[in-house]
Amino acid sequence: MEKVELAQELSLSRDEKAKVEEPSAYNKSDLESTTGTDVSEVLSDARDLVTHVITVEDDPTLNPWTFRSFFIGIGLSAFGGVLAEIYYFKPQTVLVSTMFLAIISYIIGIFMETIIPRYGWFRYLNPGPFNKKENAFIVIMASAAANSALGTEVLAVQRLYYNITPNGGASIFLLFSSQLLGYGIGGLMRPILLYPSKMLYPGVLPLVSMFDAFYKDNSARQIESNKKRLRLFYIAFSFIFVWELFPEWIFPLLTGFSIFCLADQRSPDFTRIFGGSNGNEGLGLLSVCFDWQYISGGMNPFTIPLRAQVSNLIGYLLCMVVFVAVYYKNIWDAKNFPFLSQTLFYENGSVYNQTLILNSDNIVDKTLLAEQGLPFYAGTWIVYLLSSNIGMAATFTHLLLWNRQDLRGAWSWATPTGVRKLWANFNWKFWQDDGVRDQANEADEEVDPHYREMLKYPDAPNSWYMVVLAAAFITAMVIIYKTNSTLPWWGFIIACLLGSLSILFFGSLYAMTGLQFIIQPFIQMIGGFLHPGKPMANMYFVLFGYNSVNQAQLLLRDLKIAQYTKLPPRAAFTAQIIGTLFGSILNYTLMNSIIDNQRPILLSVEGTNIWSGQQPQQYNSQAVAWGGLSHELFAHGKRYQWVAWAYVLGLFVPVPFWIVHRYLPKLRADYLYTPIIAYYIGWLCVGINSSILSYFTIAWTSQWFLRTRYPKWFAKYNYILGAALDGGTQVMVFILSFAVQGAAGTSHLFPAWWGANQGGNYDRCAQIAS
Repeated sequence: MEKVELAQELSLSRDEKAKVEEPSAYNKSDLESTTGTDVSEVLSDARDLVTHVITVEDDPTLNPWTFRSFFIGIGLSAFGGVLAEIYYFKPQTVLVSTMFLAIISYIIGIFMETIIPRYGWFRYLNPGPFNKKENAFIVIMASAAANSALGTEVLAVQRLYYNITPNGGASIFLLFSSQLLGYGIGGLMRPILLYPSKMLYPGVLPLVSMFDAFYKDNSARQIESNKKRLRLFYIAFSFIFVWELFPEWIFPLLTGFSIFCLADQRSPDFTRIFGGSNGNEGLGLLSVCFDWQYISGGMNPFTIPLRAQVSNLIGYLLCMVVFVAVYYKNIWDAKNFPFLSQTLFYENGSVYNQTLILNSDNIVDKTLLAEQGLPFYAGTWIVYLLSSNIGMAATFTHLLLWNRQDLRGAWSWATPTGVRKLWANFNWKFWQDDGVRDQANEADEEVDPHYREMLKYPDAPNSWYMVVLAAAFITAMVIIYKTNSTLPWWGFIIACLLGSLSILFFGSLYAMTGLQFIIQPFIQMIGGFLHPGKPMANMYFVLFGYNSVNQAQLLLRDLKIAQYTKLPPRAAFTAQIIGTLFGSILNYTLMNSIIDNQRPILLSVEGTNIWSGQQPQQYNSQAVAWGGLSHELFAHGKRYQWVAWAYVLGLFVPVPFWIVHRYLPKLRADYLYTPIIAYYIGWLCVGINSSILSYFTIAWTSQWFLRTRYPKWFAKYNYILGAALDGGTQVMVFILSFAVQGAAGTSHLFPAWWGANQGGNYDRCAQIAS
């Protein structure tokens, strides 16, 4: 399960933006510190925000096409691609920090600028000062590589659960096509999801703000300010780099220190509630985590706005209550199965052998299914499925109630006039820029002022993206038959169409609010009812339907970074393609190495605090349940019918909060994001959960105490500190994964002692038999 952070939020509806009593993501002091602009009025809309928070000015003499850009970009792409795949097989999903990639590339770039001579042929290696466009080029390339391709999940499941190993060529082309399909679709939607000012992409503003701080001017004051920032970065990076040796290897008790577990080391109930240092151990209530890898997790706590944290916290607390109630009330026969698990079971609690219900074509055989019986889920996993579906449906209602004006503006292109304009400006020729660029003028309110500055540079035409889309589509169409996926050609086309529609809606949502939602269960449900009895087909249907949405969002996010930093579009396109293809190859290579060396652990229900198969386990179990047995498990009247009905229920969840706020505004019901609360009710279903207390302690310290009491320090150092902690941790994890943790060979655990309980749970909670 990809624990993608749901709430990077700077501003939502116009009413919310105008509320001065709630600290915005950037208050006046922050803006003055980061941009040098004196902001004396409330920023009322997206256009104001992006012209005050980050600079609109451009220096066209800055050149991103340098040796440094490619050298550092490819090097960090290798680091990011390998690390992302390592994290894929960790007990807690962790994302490679884009902020860290930005800062480390800045440091390396300045280092190369300083030590490489500038005379003779050396000037090709060091053409001058390291500039912002080089830095943006590197970040876009490295971040494109630093994602674990969903295609590796399909390949991992085939190896682990079907004993199928597609040949290397077919596997690589599967990754290429699945990664680039969303790029092609998203690229063609640039006029809708990228160019308008409303398409803010708030999650990238801290990154671009940092670039402005580093590069805006060369005054003595600014240079000294940057030196102080970097000094803090070096200190924090070095400290956390050394520190991570302890929780990650020498002293793993620090992953989750629980006074309750130390007090009672024999109680399974204590394990379920207070344990959390090992994968799928427990809820980690009041555990203290000293491992930044798990504290930071999917989103650095220094970057989550306070308002989003409130909804997160409510969701987490409800999650603990609901999980305990479901288990101890034995709902869905929960006590027959492990407390936390994402795999399938027989009714007696043993792991379900899915191969015994499949025929030679990997299709469910009704006779074999009758012999084995229908599989069961752990009760807490059903809660996760329910809450995810409720949260997704609630998103639609929440946006319609709170963000009607934003949605109307975002979909203005769909009016007859807008469609005619798009069609009139569409250009099929490779060698020409798109006509839509020539339509921008000073009077056009919808054109992003940053985009207007980009008009001086040749665009990456629509035809380039059409070629990417066509190549990915044709390759995928061949691969689904070469790999015996059981997905028919028409099913693949439906997956592509479903992905395209999802990109339109969820892409605009992500662009405006920064909210990125997990729609995988929804895509799996559609695929399951379209292809009943075919779990393999469901995996491939999700790969092309769901992964395309993620890739399109990543492409458009990176293009917005390019737009804000004035990186020429063709440079951004080049960086994205190189990073994506290079990262896919590294993902594939590392996936095979980890499966070869850690297969027994990846197949176990709990795993260890180093390696876990939770993600391929959940992908496989969802494919079997939805793809093979959707009618038997989730249809009306069946055991898990409420998982599907949750979509209907979720539509009504935001309504009471909206009514309360309308008639009793002093209760501040608008402060709650019901979709986020719903999502987090199922969030502790897998992984290491000991970091919750530490996470919220640091997040509230950053976004409330530092931000309100020390706003200048916050604006100057907060994001730098967060990036340094992410970076030092991720470099050490990278080293330890190969040196002692068995990413490419045999693992070497630290010798057992009191702080390294190698024979059980590290927090000393009782170990429960799976």
